[in-house]
Amino acid sequence: MRWRSSVGLPPTTEAEYDAALLAGQSYLHSLGVVGWQDAIVGEYAGMDDCGPAYVRAASRGDLTAHVVGALWWERDRDEQQIASLVERREAFSTGRFRATSVKIMQDGVAENFTAAMTAPYLDRCGHATTNAGLSFVDAGTLRRVVPLLAAEGFQVHVHAIGDRGVREALDAFEGVSTGSTGEGGSAGDLRHHVAHLQVVHPDDVPRFVELGVAANLQAVWACLDDQMVDLTIPFLGEERAGWQYPFGALHRTGARLVAGSDWPVSTPDPLQAIHVAVNRWAHGEDGPAGSEPFLPEQSLDLATAFATYTSGSAWVDHRDEVAGTLEPGKAADLVLLDRDPFTADAAEIGAATAVATWVEGTRVH
Repeated sequence: MRWRSSVGLPPTTEAEYDAALLAGQSYLHSLGVVGWQDAIVGEYAGMDDCGPAYVRAASRGDLTAHVVGALWWERDRDEQQIASLVERREAFSTGRFRATSVKIMQDGVAENFTAAMTAPYLDRCGHATTNAGLSFVDAGTLRRVVPLLAAEGFQVHVHAIGDRGVREALDAFEGVSTGSTGEGGSAGDLRHHVAHLQVVHPDDVPRFVELGVAANLQAVWACLDDQMVDLTIPFLGEERAGWQYPFGALHRTGARLVAGSDWPVSTPDPLQAIHVAVNRWAHGEDGPAGSEPFLPEQSLDLATAFATYTSGSAWVDHRDEVAGTLEPGKAADLVLLDRDPFTADAAEIGAATAVATWVEGTRVH
């Protein structure tokens, strides 16, 4: 959740920030979301740092969700910022809010040709250009700072859309222990992850399980919507377009799958995302492809898709011992749906809605 003041308007007050956070939390609870990882905790593109609002809400007991804050990595400061990240982790971690992750945005997005690719994008006529996208953090710098963050006990959360961005992220995790003796981490258990994974070179698919790095999926994007048909496939080319969102391939290698939404970029409704993970087309899609599945061999079965959005998400946020599955002794984080997706037609998974949501036995929706 991001906020900023517009030119010509008075500055946004703390009370308005707090109200915005609680409104967002209420909306997420209405969709059955009981916790999340906020991927930008820090000043970004002129927007204010949301960390203090989380701390105020957690201190007052208004934060009903369990939230991990991913502290924003400033790409022009290199490792000089790590000491301040350690200080912010201590200052921001209270109650149900823990600022224990660091978010590195390694590349851009495919639609505007800023996602980092191993080969150049094509032009509208199918000819290679000279543009292969952007690596926002130099690959050598990334390989240097990721081990330093892990040594301080930080979970490292990398945004990578293009196949070069994904490869640079995986290269940075080579030889990096998933554990740490740092004060903020749990020894042997940092749970690093790479998010988005739109284009993944086939050679890199097995590296997730080899390196112990989780694949963080935003499944709702893996369909033939307008952006995919008009702004992506023509500029990737046939072979590379077939490398997109390889959920099935990752699952078959044994990679750890976790999932999120990237809200407000796209809907935070996990049932809409699970629908796409299973069907590879969007529920209610009015785009050019209708219900034509996109790379159906990369679909997930329903049980795996649900696990990715429940126990998988709990795992990446270090809550799997107390939440994420229905077991005696675990927290009563529960969602009641209006239907059973496992007995209904798979084409209607996305039609399911959350009737009620509980966090630790307290009804929040």
